[in-house]
Amino acid sequence: MGIINFRMTIPHSQLSPDRLFPIDPQHRALSRNLYEEIKGLPIISPHGHTDPAWFALDQPFANPAALLITPDHYLLRLLYSQGLALESFGREPLDNQPFEQRGRQSRHECDPRTIWRLFAKHFYLFRGTPSALWMAQVLSEVFSVPEGLNADSADQIYDQVHAALGRPDFRPRSLFKKFNIEVLCTTDGPTDPLQHHQQIRQSGWPARIIPCFRPDPVLDPEHEHFQQELNRLSELTGEDTLSFAGYLLALRNRRDFFRSLGATSTDHGHPTAATLEATPLDAEKLFHRAISGTASPSEAEKFRAMMLFEMARMSLDDGLVMQLHPGACRNHNQFLYQRFGRDVGGDIPTPTEYVRALKPMLDRFGNEKNFRLILFTLDESVYARELAPLAGLYPAVKLGPPWWFHDSPEGMKRFREQVTETAGIYNTVGFNDDTRAFCSIPARHDMARRMDCVMLAKWVLEHRLREDEALEMAHDLTYRLAKESYRL
Repeated sequence: MGIINFRMTIPHSQLSPDRLFPIDPQHRALSRNLYEEIKGLPIISPHGHTDPAWFALDQPFANPAALLITPDHYLLRLLYSQGLALESFGREPLDNQPFEQRGRQSRHECDPRTIWRLFAKHFYLFRGTPSALWMAQVLSEVFSVPEGLNADSADQIYDQVHAALGRPDFRPRSLFKKFNIEVLCTTDGPTDPLQHHQQIRQSGWPARIIPCFRPDPVLDPEHEHFQQELNRLSELTGEDTLSFAGYLLALRNRRDFFRSLGATSTDHGHPTAATLEATPLDAEKLFHRAISGTASPSEAEKFRAMMLFEMARMSLDDGLVMQLHPGACRNHNQFLYQRFGRDVGGDIPTPTEYVRALKPMLDRFGNEKNFRLILFTLDESVYARELAPLAGLYPAVKLGPPWWFHDSPEGMKRFREQVTETAGIYNTVGFNDDTRAFCSIPARHDMARRMDCVMLAKWVLEHRLREDEALEMAHDLTYRLAKESYRL
């Protein structure tokens, strides 16, 4: 008898209704009971990266590969780590040059079915990762695919998904309703005209899709588009962005514009959490060094720190919730960045310090009722030592859910275990999916709901909670905390 190729011939099992629930029967049963009570609650998605054009235009998605594979950097980075070229999955290089694969140069034909087949052949690489669970749930529950994805099933599944995408009930607006999304927040650059958000509003479609102000390109002197974005900021607002006063006015102007289209939050992806209250003279000096392109790395860091402080001051005035996502070494893989640009999975977490870094901001604004700061981290070592104590002390501070590399079952478990005893759950903000992969939104929220119910059930069985308290907390973690924290 020959060796069985399990990778190719054994189909994946169906999704278990008890997936992610504990092995212990009593713990599993209570987790399941709590989950059944909250699984149907509407989705609040207060931070993500879906494209508002999908909902403004409501055109059919092009094909399974373009929807489910090509834009998903969670998938791309792992595939690339196994020596597979990103061009093979539909990512177009900035220079449009042929790529070298296994020592030979060739121009890959990015036919969607070919992309899908290659992905299916290598889907086994994702075993044990949250991406595998998300993809399996998308195929099973969104597209009613009855079998697992592998090389043998690739064409049949492609045809089934492709046929579905051609139907009216699989257009973006129909899926939005099918997914039971109550609020969906996109993330938009400071000079984005937000025309698609305006189109959505003007169409009369009642869905709530709102922007989020992400000003990094005009706050970071080391951003590759800093000068270009400053000029655009001046054009859009009519303010003189070559003066510090005019620059601040222009930023306030854009924040007001975002608010007029429903925005309730800002988002900041700085390398560190550093904040700085600068004197007027020092602020002017830093600003002119930044816009002249002569700022040293330390001066660029001071400028970003100063501008986080200024963003907090503006949030106190206009009520926009401030999100801070520090600690990513962006574009660590220079080859990928130079060939494909940002957001293809080439970023790496770094150690991040919060206590001293945030003190200037919190000294001024941490006790203000109208200021809210939601903190995220890629550095799990700070959960219990820094983030939970900060959130457990300052009225303005809330903790965002496990982010990016940690929005996984075990990552969610570690977060709750290390944060809750100091900060409780009511200094956290529930869950947000932070995804570009629209069809995975229900799967991501479902994973979070299951893991929260597992945690709460454990505490009931340990007599740390009553069951009625656990049910109320499950509802809050699923729905209420996100709405209240983001002022939705």
